[in-house]
Amino acid sequence: MQRCTRDPLAPSPQPLAPGTLLAALTVIVMLLSPLPVLSQQQQTDYVVGPQDVLAITVWDQPDLNNKFTVEADGSFTFPMIGRVQAGGLTLRQVEAELRKRLADGYFKNPQLTVAVDTYRSQRVFIIGEVRTPGTYVLTGNMSLVEALSRAGSTTAAASHEAVIVRAAEGKAGDGPTLPDQAEAGEVVRVQLKDLQSGDLSNNIPLRDGDTIVVPRAEMVYVFGQVRNPGAYPLQAQETTVMQALALAGGVTDRGSTGRIKISRLVDGEKKELKVKLSDLVLPGDTIIVPERFF
Repeated sequence: MQRCTRDPLAPSPQPLAPGTLLAALTVIVMLLSPLPVLSQQQQTDYVVGPQDVLAITVWDQPDLNNKFTVEADGSFTFPMIGRVQAGGLTLRQVEAELRKRLADGYFKNPQLTVAVDTYRSQRVFIIGEVRTPGTYVLTGNMSLVEALSRAGSTTAAASHEAVIVRAAEGKAGDGPTLPDQAEAGEVVRVQLKDLQSGDLSNNIPLRDGDTIVVPRAEMVYVFGQVRNPGAYPLQAQETTVMQALALAGGVTDRGSTGRIKISRLVDGEKKELKVKLSDLVLPGDTIIVPERFF
């Protein structure tokens, strides 16, 4: 029986780019639970903060039904009972507090519900190489994967990592915090390939004010005798010359794999280096595949 051998220089199947898996997760999340609609568990676990607008319904007492804005000190005024502290409490805890105070001399066994009409207090910022960067409401136990899914997943130009920046105590602002800013207190780097492989140990729970930064991948340039010359993002920490050539479709029949060179900037000076297929490439390298002599 004739054995089928594979050309080692032919383009090999590539692992899914980080954005591919995250895009698939996005579709699954959208199909199973439309993102604008929070689950009952997420709503009751939500921690109320200043500027949130609460919709309160007291059954059999329609005159008490209304919307109430939580003020800067975390409280709001409710008819008959006055100031109610809501900041730092979950919706279920706010319901219990209202029920207790209304039962104290006003109604027997009052039944009521508290929901968030407008989320304004807790949020996360997502910037960089995602399809829909912006400010997103932090609800329930939102994790990194869920946040990236809400932002439409990463783009094809995304790097191999996501950076979570947490502002230092008392320095959280009204906008994103970048890793090199003085306000940054903690910087956590997560390898997207780990999430891609199904390892959710780095699927970090997010906190109020977190900034998720997805940097643009650094590029490698491939020219000469390859099927698709051009610039390609490096989406792995270590990429060999052979892997970079595979990104460009592989070497043509006229290409020489024994005389491949890399043009690289070394100490501010451009140099040409002879390399092997197993050598690692660096961001900004230009790989040149020459034509064979015969």
